[in-house]
Amino acid sequence: MKEKTETKKEREKRLAAELRANLARRKAQARSRRNGNADERADGIPSAGKTGQN
Repeated sequence: MKEKTETKKEREKRLAAELRANLARRKAQARSRRNGNADERADGIPSAGKTGQN
């Protein structure tokens, strides 16, 4: 029984750390958008440039 509680505590600690890391990423992304800077990520949808065709 003691092993299960230890495993549960370890899992909770790991999930809490992942949640904090995710929150930090989201805050950085929000700050970047507020400042008008592009995200530092290489993935995502590329922006559409103006082609002059309307």
